[in-house]
Amino acid sequence: MGKAAIIAIILLVVLIAVLIVLYFVGKKMQKRQDENNAMLQANKQYVSMLIIDKKRMKIRDAGLPQAVIDQTPKALRGSKMPIVKAKIGPQIMSLICDEKIFEDVPVKKEVKAAVSGIYILEVKGLHGKTATEKVQKKGFKAWVDKLQEKAGAKPIK
Repeated sequence: MGKAAIIAIILLVVLIAVLIVLYFVGKKMQKRQDENNAMLQANKQYVSMLIIDKKRMKIRDAGLPQAVIDQTPKALRGSKMPIVKAKIGPQIMSLICDEKIFEDVPVKKEVKAAVSGIYILEVKGLHGKTATEKVQKKGFKAWVDKLQEKAGAKPIK
């Protein structure tokens, strides 16, 4: 056996070991996520709110309470999260939105939302339609999309 074969066998063994470790870590993380989702579903309440604004912003710039920022893992503090600013009763609050429904949250509309703590789980329209209006593109991207549409190609999203 040559040196290349020995190196290939060692690399194969290391690769298999890494895949096994990733499998078990993924399984553990999936179990933790399922437990968290069950807890969120158990504690959800339906609240009527007026959505003022929605943005993706860093958690320290979102205006969330300091206790929330302190509990957030350091790796996530620098990443952008979907934040919704809403008026609930007389109070204006910043809430964290579920990534799956962030695009469907209508701005400047009154909605009924399932909230667990400061986390929005789902949104239903209260007045009017919940479908968001199509946002008009401006600038170079709009021009390219218009040209592609004339040419018969599908516009890039």
